[in-house]
Amino acid sequence: MELRQTAAETIADVVVEMVVDVVVEMVVEMSKTQLIIYGFTSTHLMEQSDLLVRRIREGTVIDHIDEGRGLQVLEAIGINGRDGSLITIALNVPSGKFRKKDIIKVENKFLKDDDTNKLAVIAPRATINIIKGYKLVEKRRAALPNEIDRIFRCSNPDCITNSTEHIESVMDVVDKEGCVLRCRYCSRVLDVSQLEYN
Repeated sequence: MELRQTAAETIADVVVEMVVDVVVEMVVEMSKTQLIIYGFTSTHLMEQSDLLVRRIREGTVIDHIDEGRGLQVLEAIGINGRDGSLITIALNVPSGKFRKKDIIKVENKFLKDDDTNKLAVIAPRATINIIKGYKLVEKRRAALPNEIDRIFRCSNPDCITNSTEHIESVMDVVDKEGCVLRCRYCSRVLDVSQLEYN
């Protein structure tokens, strides 16, 4: 019995390492981000799963991101690690409120209200926590503005914003609950799950 349990734990450790390696390679290739994953405790994987991430002194923690959308959030708000900031991302973390969630920590970066509004399209339940001196000094929820400028590209290939005229896109938020956007120029209703960034 003990031999089986040890073999199962060893297999679980190897699988977790392989998955983490694949995810890290994928993330780094996709976003060229300086990424640090702090240790998964995979021993007794079925009984416990702990994600160990150190606290940040100054910066932003984006919590309650919809499961699997953390990388989209990084892209939307332009966090790529090129400025040398330490970025920690946790994907598919077990959550009490929701089944799973993603979490992003960015040191030495403070999101502005516009960035917070961008998040609302991708992760409407997200919360933004501003940390200073290791303490939470501000907490706000993502909220859709009435309009979104320059962030998303209209999906209509004939829209003037996709022409050579260099007109910036403007999306009107038609329904904040259902997250429905409409292009101001061609009136196309956009599928939020298939938005492309400018």
